Amino acid sequence: MLSLTELGNRLKEARQAKGMSLDDLQAVTKIQKRYLTGIEEGNYKVMPGSFYVRAFIKQYAEAVNLDPEELFQAYSQDIPSTYNDDLPDKLSRVQTRKDMGERSSKILDLLPKILIFAFVIGALVLIYYFVQKSAGDESEEPVNKDNQEITYETSEDLTKADETDETDGTDEETAEETEDTTEETEPEVPAQEIAVVEANGSKTTFELKNAEKFEVKLVSTGETWVNMKNGKGYSFFQGLLKKGGEKESETIDYSKETEAFIVVGNSLATEIYVNDQKIEYAVSPSEQVRQDITIRFVKTNE
Repeated sequence: MLSLTELGNRLKEARQAKGMSLDDLQAVTKIQKRYLTGIEEGNYKVMPGSFYVRAFIKQYAEAVNLDPEELFQAYSQDIPSTYNDDLPDKLSRVQTRKDMGERSSKILDLLPKILIFAFVIGALVLIYYFVQKSAGDESEEPVNKDNQEITYETSEDLTKADETDETDGTDEETAEETEDTTEETEPEVPAQEIAVVEANGSKTTFELKNAEKFEVKLVSTGETWVNMKNGKGYSFFQGLLKKGGEKESETIDYSKETEAFIVVGNSLATEIYVNDQKIEYAVSPSEQVRQDITIRFVKTNE
């Protein structure tokens, strides 16, 4: 059986063959030097968590042109799993959120019935109000049959009244035409749409439509390692995000890109926002801690 020392030696030999020092490797991978040394020595206790081991080894292997999947298969029994010690506590919190979601779903099922009942009550109240008001107006209207004043209108007065009515009618028609024109010149702007188009294991693909910009923001609610790339594999940022630490979040503007590729080392402690809209993981973080997220940007002019 292969040992952890053999894995470290293989990575170290590949690094030395490329003429890279640990400082050079740290600059390329953005992984702290003490973690790189721990990987070469097989000392994974120095890592911030066991789920970082595979992510750091993958970054190390890619930097020295080794196939990480081949290494994971060869050393699968010796590399710690991605689940860390506090996973049961996090799973319990996930379960609690699930229970809350079920209770919220029951309330939403009753909401249409409540709204219909409120609408019926409101309609009855309005009908009663208008009936009472109409009855009150009829009872308050004075009738004076004895001393009614009779007014005679001359032909000149009638002509002026007709002209006034015609003018008023023209003004009303002009106002209505103006309102119709205003309504026609104000097209509705479609709302942003982001939806899952494919989900397979730890890999999920989203599609973003009806958006003028494309910004992705990652926020850590605990501690996580992330890598934010474009569709061509160029990395804009990779490193640790820690709540209350030096860096809690990272925002990248992908507006000029057609695709964003996000590697999340700890999805249990990572929130993803697209143009300030939070997206939910298609695969539960309790099932896949490390997740690879692809977001395709369908631009409005396409």
